Amino acid sequence: MSGGFDWPALLRAGLYQLQLRPDQFWALTPIELSLMLGHAPDGPSKMTRNTLQDLIATYPDANPQEGSI
Repeated sequence: MSGGFDWPALLRAGLYQLQLRPDQFWALTPIELSLMLGHAPDGPSKMTRNTLQDLIATYPDANPQEGSI
């Protein structure tokens, strides 16, 4: 299958290089395994001021008088 995962290599990396138990290996997401193997994810590497402002606008803190969730 073209573009698929190289399962034998991933299993070797997870079980031997990272010394994970099989249940730990299979519980990982592909991005978690990639990060553990030292591969940086695609996309921005840090939060910018604009990104932070967008998050604050989208998810404002609750009004202390209204209580929190």
